[in-house]
Amino acid sequence: MPLRIGKSGKAMAYNDLGSERSNAGDEDGALQAYAEASKYRPDWAAPWYNAGLIHKYRGDWAASLQANAQAVRCEPRNEGALWNLGIAATALGDWATARRAWQQYGIPVPEGDGPIDYFAGRTPIRVHGDESSEVVWSDRIDPARAILRNVPLPASGHRYGDLVLHDGAPNGYREYRGQEVAVFDALELIAPSDYSTFEVWLENVTDEEIDTLIERFQHDGGGAENWTTGIRTLCTACSEGRPYGDGHDHARGEAPGAYGPWRVGLAAREESEARRILDEWRQGIPKAQVQDFRCALQATPRS
Repeated sequence: MPLRIGKSGKAMAYNDLGSERSNAGDEDGALQAYAEASKYRPDWAAPWYNAGLIHKYRGDWAASLQANAQAVRCEPRNEGALWNLGIAATALGDWATARRAWQQYGIPVPEGDGPIDYFAGRTPIRVHGDESSEVVWSDRIDPARAILRNVPLPASGHRYGDLVLHDGAPNGYREYRGQEVAVFDALELIAPSDYSTFEVWLENVTDEEIDTLIERFQHDGGGAENWTTGIRTLCTACSEGRPYGDGHDHARGEAPGAYGPWRVGLAAREESEARRILDEWRQGIPKAQVQDFRCALQATPRS
């Protein structure tokens, strides 16, 4: 007598098939399998959540919102679906749904009708460019958005002040003021910064004198980074893990000498402003020499 598989068994089989296809890189096939699983068990959150996960990483926010909303209807306390629902709603500017998702998750976001905007802490965000990825410190303004506060290297394709949408799954850790904080991956650029990135090479100045230049830029509302000593190149395992403690060491960049040359990244809205601040700083350090100055990444004009 043939073995009969009930609806729950068929749903589980299709959900497992979806996971196999997803792991093999066949996202379309995975979505088809998850859809079949949901036909047999429309009240089961797992295939809806799994489909929403694929849509999230594709940046198909409407489909992600729909799938995660259905997963939450099936399982109101499904934390993963709630979080991804909040991300999708944030990406779409559906602030009412985003607020409900965060509050249902247990995050006391401020009430209101428009965008959620409050200081949610200092967080390292991994941004992804065509040439490289980089972890930069950022100010979170809600559970899924952050403003970049370092001056990223031009190869990252990002700028000081970029507003990015980020994931909620930790992908590495860093230390901040003696505490461990999670690294989140940026999902997309929401609002490009109106700051350009300028690269300057300086000689005949000390590390401490470079610090005064950085402080001057930060005081005037822009950003600055000593890329010579402030950048650490990490292997993938350490970048996505804990690059401190008992693991192997990754040395920071070192200047070739006590007086440079130094590679410094500057963030300013206008080149004239960057040059003005640089020239004012040099008046107090007449021996400082500018070997090169260029715009490394132009700001994106806002419409």
